[in-house]
This record gives sequence, C-alpha cells and structure tokens, in this order.
Amino acid sequence: MLVIPAIDLRRGQCVRHREGRIEDETDYFADPLLMAKLWRVQNAKVLHLANLDGAHDDATGVNLECIKEIAAELDIPIQVGGGVRSLEAIQTLIDAGVHRVVVGTMAVRSPDLVEEAVKQFGSSRIVVGIDAVNGQVRTEGRSKDAGLDAITHALDMERRGVKRFVYTDIMREGMLTGPNIPAYRALASRLTTAHITAAGGVSGYRDLLALQALEPLGVDSVIVGRALYENQFPCQKIWCWHEKDRVDLNKPSTAPLSA
Repeated sequence: MLVIPAIDLRRGQCVRHREGRIEDETDYFADPLLMAKLWRVQNAKVLHLANLDGAHDDATGVNLECIKEIAAELDIPIQVGGGVRSLEAIQTLIDAGVHRVVVGTMAVRSPDLVEEAVKQFGSSRIVVGIDAVNGQVRTEGRSKDAGLDAITHALDMERRGVKRFVYTDIMREGMLTGPNIPAYRALASRLTTAHITAAGGVSGYRDLLALQALEPLGVDSVIVGRALYENQFPCQKIWCWHEKDRVDLNKPSTAPLSA
C-alpha cells in the first residue's frame, strides 16, 4: 500500500487540522518546501498538498507559488486539492507542475464539469475528493452539508469516468483514532473500476495493516498527516526527523520509484 505524506498549506506554512476545523490548528513547519524535501528524503513516492486557504476562500491562486516551488524541486509526483472550482483552475495547477488535481466541491456543484475535466485532462490527472461525516458529503472547505450520500456521489462520478477517489472521514482527521475501515469497505465494494485513497485517522502501522487488507477491493493508498508529523511509526526513530537541520534535503532516497 502506498503511503502518501500530507502537507496542508495555510498562510504559507505547513499545518494540520483536527476534524477539519480551521480553528483547531497546529503549525508543524514554517517552510513547506523543506517539509516536502524531508518527506522525499524519507522515501515518499507521492506527496499530497491541501491548499486550505484556497478551500476556504474559493481561490486556487492562494499558495500557488509555494505549490510551483515544491513541484519544481521534487522528483516525485504531487497531487493538490483545495479551492479547485473550474477547468481553468485545473489547467493552472497542471501548468504549475502538479501531477494530479483533486476536486471536491466542484464535483458536487458541477458534476458535468468533472466529466469534461476527465475527457480534457485524462482520468489519471483528475481525482475526486469526498469529505464525509457519517457517510454524508461535505463541501465548501468541509463547512457545508451537501445533502448527498458519499456512495451515491462516488458511483455517479465513476460513471462519468473518474478512476480515483480520496475519501476522508472528517471526524477522524487529525485525531489518531484509526481509519474508518467499514466506510472504505462499503464504498470499495460498490465501485467497479475506480480506486480509493484513504485519508483520516491513521495513528500507526497497525492502521496501515488494517487498510492493506482492503487492497483487493481497490483501496490501494493512504494519506497520512499527523501520525507522521508526530513520529508515530517506529521506523521514524532511525530517520532524520530529529536532526533535520543536519540533513542534506537535496539528496533524496535512492530507493527506486514505483511504476
């Protein structure tokens, strides 16, 4: 299972939120580029960037220069979501070097536009983010109940050509309480061609093992934030987190990239 470190961008810094609440925020790193390089040194194969300012302000341009810098400096794909509401916004991010663009509110507001985006940019470049509470979709930076069932929404998006979803259980995000395995299993068992990237709640390697059991159903990757930032994995004790000022962040791991 592919583990994808998350970098949440807000006010130009790397932060984390609990349960998606903007008022419950922890600043982890002042320089997102250095944080991205650190995850690469620790062998990340993909990075997930969430533009929190864009998600709440409905503006893709916020943090764009930071996103460009990370995409230019790293030798691995990055995926970005937050405030992406139009085809033009998708094009802007792709032009900035982003490999995959995650759309959430746009998929609820304008499902036909997502279908057009898949046709225009390809299914490998467009990901639908589903942020849910008790199986119900949230939009507008997770602040509004869309009145839409997550599985119903995903099935509609799959029919429109979407091949990947990032499913986040908002109430578990940043809480280290474990992933919502039943929700991922329920969604994966209904999809026919699309795959799922799980997000929210991972607290350590045992949670990764639990998610790995869902790989045959199409849950093939997981976004991890707080657990990585707070060194919840035993292997991090031999990595460079505690000596990051002495690490050459321009020399990433020599482990081969996955296909």
